[in-house]
Amino acid sequence: MSTVNYYTPEGLQKLKEELNSLKVRGRAEVARQLAEARDKGDLSENAEYDAAKDAQGHLELKIAKLEEIIGNARVIDDSNMDASKALILSKVKLKNLKNNMILDYTLVAEEEANLAAGKISVKSPIGKGLLGLSVGDVAEITVPAGKLQFEILEISR
Repeated sequence: MSTVNYYTPEGLQKLKEELNSLKVRGRAEVARQLAEARDKGDLSENAEYDAAKDAQGHLELKIAKLEEIIGNARVIDDSNMDASKALILSKVKLKNLKNNMILDYTLVAEEEANLAAGKISVKSPIGKGLLGLSVGDVAEITVPAGKLQFEILEISR
């Protein structure tokens, strides 16, 4: 059973570029490794050949997985989404009620998450805890370090 995931146009394009790179450059590199290993003689006792075949299997598995993800991907049209609630693609300003720290996050699909860029997955504990909440709501979220409370200060698109 495949899962539908939602992406920004940029996020989906990045996945497509990665898939294309694996198909073109990745397959060419594996083919080169296999040819080199084959040139070294007896394949039954050739560790380089076995390693190249393993690499080929891993590459094809990754390509198949990316093709499935892209095939089930949907691009999000945020123009008709409710801006009063925290949803995927929402920019959310939070206040950590324990230490009064202000945090800015954009809620994105799992594959687009990048904490350094302020993008958190809607499948992460914090992302899940924020979904559907409005400005002024307090989210109590259980994370590995314990329970955190965040007040939603602002939501934008």
